[in-house]
Amino acid sequence: MQQIFNFIFKNSHRLLFLLLLGISLVLTVQAHSFHRSKVISSANFLTGGVYEQINSFSEYLRLKDQNEELAIENARLKSLLFNAKDTTSIPKIDSIKGVDKVNIIVSKVIHNSYNSQENYLTLNSGSAAGVQPDMGVVNSAGIVGIIDKTSKNYATVLSILNVKSQINAKIKKSNHFGSLVWNGKSTGFVQLIDIPRLASVRKGDTIVTGGQSVIFPANIGIGTIDKIYIDNQTNYYTLNIKLFNDMTNLGHVYIIKSKDREEVLNLEKKENE
Repeated sequence: MQQIFNFIFKNSHRLLFLLLLGISLVLTVQAHSFHRSKVISSANFLTGGVYEQINSFSEYLRLKDQNEELAIENARLKSLLFNAKDTTSIPKIDSIKGVDKVNIIVSKVIHNSYNSQENYLTLNSGSAAGVQPDMGVVNSAGIVGIIDKTSKNYATVLSILNVKSQINAKIKKSNHFGSLVWNGKSTGFVQLIDIPRLASVRKGDTIVTGGQSVIFPANIGIGTIDKIYIDNQTNYYTLNIKLFNDMTNLGHVYIIKSKDREEVLNLEKKENE
């Protein structure tokens, strides 16, 4: 203990300088948006590298399970090919409904949080691959989230399991629209709010993206209605939606590049001027 005190007394000037330097850097970052964006970008780069190494080691330990999954998938694809009557009826398994394969960026989840109220994912693709904030992220089962921030080689995703998430969605059979949110409880369920009472809703009905934004095209799968509630204050339905995706077990994902994104954003910008 005495040695610790001696070290502090001996280096008090240096320690005071480092403390003041740290405080000044924090204040500078908080006061200037440019510095703050650079710090966030650097943090994404550093944490992304760490997450990628951890993910690589975890994948090595799961090689047996992954090989079994690939074998099952190969068997399913072969079954589709063998049972197809002709080549024109073979389904396009390398594309997402509503999204042409040339308009997607294939990426991989290297970190996934789902235990808090505000959950994020980290992907191993960044601005160098064309990833930008506010791009939609999906996989073969359904939607995953929206790109939040990017660095050169990594990106963070606002998960649909985040209380700040709000996505336009609709009932597939009737086209009644609402807002998809998460109440912060179960990782397997989200909520569709503001559905008018005149809408015909039943348990098991499919919920898909509404397509009223440049983030997600219409009709990408989300889940099915599990429970139906009536909000007595607004007289609207609140629907509990069972997700198609297992948000606790995500691998490869697709980042959607909307071909109309820039045109729509520029038009909206002119309207607000």
